[in-house]
Amino acid sequence: MAKIKVGFGFDVHQLKQDHPFVLGGVKLEHTSGAYGHSDADVMLHAICDALLGAANLRDIGYHFSNKDDRWKGISSLILLQHVVALLAEKNWKIGNIDAMVCLEAPKINPHIPAMQANIAEAAGIDVEDISIKATTNEQLGFIGREEGVVAYAVCLIARAS
Repeated sequence: MAKIKVGFGFDVHQLKQDHPFVLGGVKLEHTSGAYGHSDADVMLHAICDALLGAANLRDIGYHFSNKDDRWKGISSLILLQHVVALLAEKNWKIGNIDAMVCLEAPKINPHIPAMQANIAEAAGIDVEDISIKATTNEQLGFIGREEGVVAYAVCLIARAS
């Protein structure tokens, strides 16, 4: 039996007025955007954590500290490429990625194909192996008040043959 592992990732970012909103490597038109040290792409951060966790390689903060200016304002697609390289060094390949974003606005459904294409290219996997979903928080809590955005991700990795 081939060795397989499952990973889980979570991330949250504050939303700030008149700040760019990048999600899945796509810049979304909105009045506010996720704020953070890098481009604050909450979905890609959750995906990176899921992959790192599955491979037992710690977490995104360990590899890309928000105290390190090398990562200031960087595209999270580049962070994902680094994570995929770390997995390859340990002889892991990605089976699939399933991500969920929780936000009130903007609607991301029209952007999902572009997000899948960005992730597929950065991760070196097929678009068909990437699932992206979104939900609202039914106007409850900090997500409902549009003060923040949350993302969850799970992934499957397998030993490369």
